[in-house]
Amino acid sequence: MNTATRTTAQALRRLSFTFALDGSHAACLAAGADGGWYAESWRLPAEGPAEPTALPLPGNRSESLHSQLISLPDGRVLVCRHDGDRHTLLLLSAPTAEHPTFEQELATIRRPGLRLLAMPGGQRPAGAPVAVALGTDTRPVTTVWLVPADGTAPIEVAELPGLHGGGVWLDHTGRLLALDRVQQGKVRTVVLDLELGQVTPLLEIGEQSNDRLALYDPDTRFAMVRSDATGSDRLGWGLLGGQQPLRFPDSLHVPGVFLRPIALDRHSGPDGRRVVLQVDHGASSALTLWHPELNRLTPLPVPPGRLGAIGHWSAAGLRMPYSAPDHPAALATMEVDVLVELGQPTQAAAVPLPLQLAPLGSGNDRPAHPSWGTGGPVGWRLDGSTGPGDGGRWHSAQSLELAGPAGPIEAVVYGGDAWLSSPHLVLALHGGPADAWRLEFDPALQRMAAEGLAVLAPNQRGSTGYGTEHAMAVRGAWGGPDLADVLHLLEGVAGQRAALGLEPPALFGVSYGAFLALLAAAHAPAGQVARCAVVAPFLSGARLLAEAAAPVRALTTRLGGGDPIDDQRGPRDVLQLAHRIGTPLLIVHGDRDEVVPVSQSRALRHELLRLGRAEGSDFRYVEAAGAGHEVLAEEGAAVLHELLAAFLRTGRPT
Repeated sequence: MNTATRTTAQALRRLSFTFALDGSHAACLAAGADGGWYAESWRLPAEGPAEPTALPLPGNRSESLHSQLISLPDGRVLVCRHDGDRHTLLLLSAPTAEHPTFEQELATIRRPGLRLLAMPGGQRPAGAPVAVALGTDTRPVTTVWLVPADGTAPIEVAELPGLHGGGVWLDHTGRLLALDRVQQGKVRTVVLDLELGQVTPLLEIGEQSNDRLALYDPDTRFAMVRSDATGSDRLGWGLLGGQQPLRFPDSLHVPGVFLRPIALDRHSGPDGRRVVLQVDHGASSALTLWHPELNRLTPLPVPPGRLGAIGHWSAAGLRMPYSAPDHPAALATMEVDVLVELGQPTQAAAVPLPLQLAPLGSGNDRPAHPSWGTGGPVGWRLDGSTGPGDGGRWHSAQSLELAGPAGPIEAVVYGGDAWLSSPHLVLALHGGPADAWRLEFDPALQRMAAEGLAVLAPNQRGSTGYGTEHAMAVRGAWGGPDLADVLHLLEGVAGQRAALGLEPPALFGVSYGAFLALLAAAHAPAGQVARCAVVAPFLSGARLLAEAAAPVRALTTRLGGGDPIDDQRGPRDVLQLAHRIGTPLLIVHGDRDEVVPVSQSRALRHELLRLGRAEGSDFRYVEAAGAGHEVLAEEGAAVLHELLAAFLRTGRPT
C-alpha cells in the first residue's frame, strides 16, 4: 500500500499516545493492515468527536514504531527518530490538498538515549521552546536541552550528574520541572530550574526511600507521590510546601493492584478535589474516581478492555486511549459525572477490580452493565475505531481463570464459550518475560481467529500485572516456573480435547514466548502438541548473553536469564533439546533483529538439518528481510500473520 494513501479509517494499531498539555490536540503512531507506521494528529474540540488526521511521510516511507512523538497545541507533531546514538528531531504538519505531509528537520542530538517532554501551556511564540530533551550518557550524566520549533539549534541548559527520568511541571511557564533522579540505588524527585540550570531536592520522605512525584497541580500545590517510605510501594498525597505531612491512605494500597493517577479535576466541587485513577490488574483495566479529602473511591463503569495509562480531563470530558480485542485502539471520551452516577461509591480499600474470572472451560464474557449500549456505557464515546459492528470483522475475546500447578492463571481466550472444543486451538505465549497478554486488539491473534482458530493466551508465572511474587517467579529461573505452568496447561487441555476426539493444541510464541514454546515442544509428552510456530526465538539465556547487544545483555543479567536451573528437566537450552522436537515447526525471524540476533534462529535451523530434519516438510525457516525484532508489527506484517495462521491451522510448513 502506498503510504500517502493511508487513512485513519484503516488504522488497526495505535500506540504511543501523547496529549498537548493544553488538551487541544493529541498524537500517536498508527499502522494499517500492512504494518507500515505513520503519525496521526488528533484535534480535540471542546464539543463533538475527536478528529484524527494521518500524517503519511513523503516518498512511501514508514515511521519507525520506536519514534517518540510530542503533540503540539497548533496540531503539529514533534518527532524524535532514534538510530543508535543518533536522534533526529523533526516537525510534521498536516497534509493539504496541494501538498503531502510537511516534514521539517530541526536538529540531531547524539547521546546513547534521548527522551522528549512537552512544554506546558498553549501555543508558544515563534522561536520559543516547545519541548525539553533529556539525553542520557554512560557516565552516567543527563544533559538537558530546550528544543525550539523554528529550526534553530537546541539550547543546552544543564548537565546533571546521574540518570533522570519522569517529568512533571511545577508551573505553567515551563521553568520548574520535577525529574526522578536515579543515584546510588535510590530514586528521588528533584526540581530543575531551566532558567538557572540548577537542581534542588524535592522529595526525601525517608532516609533510604524511593520517592517520585506522580501528579501535581501548580495552582493548588496538590501532589500525588509514589514512595516506599512506609515499607511498600504505595501512593500518597498532600500539598507541597504545606504544614501537613504527606498521607498514604489504605484506600490507595491494594496488594497485587497497580493504581496510576491519570488526571486531576482542577475545578473542585462540594466534595473537594477529584482524581481519576487507572486500576491495572491482570489483563484488563478499570477506572475509579478518588476524593482525597473524603478518602472515597467511586468506580467508573467502562467497557472491558485496556486503557492507555495517559489522559487529559477538561470540560470536554476525560479523554484516554482505549483498546479491546474487537476494537482497535482509539480515543475514548468519558463524561465523568455521568459515569459517577452509574458507579457505586465505596469506602476505604474497596478498589474496583477488573472482571472476576471463571474456571477452565466454563468462561463467560464480562457481564454487561445494564446501561451499556453497543458503543459502551452511557457517558462513553470512542472515536477513530471500528468495532464488531464493522460487518462482524473483529472477533471478541474473554478473560478466564485456569487452574495452574501453583495457583490460578489468567488467560485471554478467543473462540467464545466453545473454545476448548474448537477443531483447532492455539496456546499462545507472550514475549518478555516481564510482559503479559492484555484484553486489547492484537492483529496476529485476530488473524488466527479469522482462520477459525481458538486461541488460549495465558499469563503464566513471570507475567506482569499480578503482583510482585507472580512477576518475580522466573527471576533467575527462565524456563522454570513458567515452563511448569505451560506444561500443566498443555496436559490439561490436550487431555480434554483427546476425550472429545480433537487434535492437541498448537504452540505459538514470540521472543521469550518463542523460547518457552520450543522448550514446551521438547518437554511435552507425545500427543500434547500438534505443531509449533515461533517468532524471533532465542535458544537460552546464556546464548542470548553471548550474542546480544549491550542493552539486552544488561536486561538479561538483571533478570537472571543466564542463571542455570538445576532440576530433573536439565538445561534449558533449545539447541541441546532440538532432537526432542518432533512436531511440525515454523521459525520466523527478522534479519535485522536488534534484540534477539537472527543468528539464534540460524543456529536452530542448522541443528535441525544436522539431525536429519527435512526443511520444507519437517520444518520451515523464514527470514524476513529488513525486519527487526517487532517483525509482526512492521511493514509487511500482514503476510506473516497469514502465514502463521495457516500453519497453525494445518501444520503444513509450505
